[in-house]
Amino acid sequence: MIVRTTDEITGTERDVESEDGNWRSKRIVLGGDRVGFSFHETTIGAGTVNEFHYANHVEAVWLVEGTGKLTDLETGTVYPLAPGTMYLLNGHERHRVEPDTRMRMLCVFNPPVTGREVHDENGVYPLVEVD
Repeated sequence: MIVRTTDEITGTERDVESEDGNWRSKRIVLGGDRVGFSFHETTIGAGTVNEFHYANHVEAVWLVEGTGKLTDLETGTVYPLAPGTMYLLNGHERHRVEPDTRMRMLCVFNPPVTGREVHDENGVYPLVEVD
């Protein structure tokens, strides 16, 4: 059984912030926990523009706080985001998240993220061997 709090993660190697300071991800469950997925609490700052692409992962996101919009950069489709919204990136879609207010979301990745790695603009998200 794994039991963790986000307070325990704050300030550790599982507490990852983007270089531009727009988002922060608390990596609650990682690949090394050997459960087949990773689970993160991510916050994204109000008024920021954030483009993401996970070439090697499927991601499910559950928005629990904040409002804004999600744009599928492949199709141009725009979706409103509000608490209770779930979106699933099952086709490795390039996407943009633009919060009107600070967003807090719960994210599940499969295969699991392994550590502090941060995706780059080309969608390269390294898959590292699990310890």
